[in-house]
Amino acid sequence: MFPLDFSLAFFFLLNFLFFIFCSDYLFKLLLIGDSSVGKSCLLLRFADDSYVDSYISTIGVDFKIRTVELDGKTIKLQIWDTAGQERFRTITSSYYRGAHGIIIVYDVTEMESFNNVKQWLNEIDRYANDSVCKLLVGNKCDLVENKVVDTQTAKAFADELGIPFLETSAKDSINVEQAFLTMTGEIKKKMGNQPAANKKQASTVKIEGRPIEQKSNCCS
Repeated sequence: MFPLDFSLAFFFLLNFLFFIFCSDYLFKLLLIGDSSVGKSCLLLRFADDSYVDSYISTIGVDFKIRTVELDGKTIKLQIWDTAGQERFRTITSSYYRGAHGIIIVYDVTEMESFNNVKQWLNEIDRYANDSVCKLLVGNKCDLVENKVVDTQTAKAFADELGIPFLETSAKDSINVEQAFLTMTGEIKKKMGNQPAANKKQASTVKIEGRPIEQKSNCCS
């Protein structure tokens, strides 16, 4: 997590570099879901291949960058990690705009987080573009004995919505890479063979993310 002033400077520097260094695509991805489902840990695992048992709760929005190769194309992923707390909804809603893909995360050991997926889908319908790609992710699948959300139930729900579904574990690095690459592939497929239409687009939204002292074991 970064101080606000540093985050802003770093963000604009990254966008400037996007104009200099060649890439075929630039995709903006968003991680949403209830607090403590492990969104930040999924991002940390994918972007830095690291994991911490206790992660500082996100306030507002944080982001990371990773470049991937897919089907012979170089794709820069700008991945935004949003706060799950209700009091930050007004802050994070603006980040839906311009997102190419949104990953809805729930905790397989917390039924309430799965039940709240419908509310997050309503947020997407309200704020995001109609063409945005969606992916449902059940995190903490390594906690087998504590699992309360049945895989087939979640899969059936995702099938009903017509979106991909995966279970992941940030702790054990299960399906994390696959989740982000699945989303990337869905976006690329939707965009077809027109990388120039999305190349080097710069987002100008402000970053509100900063750390707090309170820690919770939200990651798995």
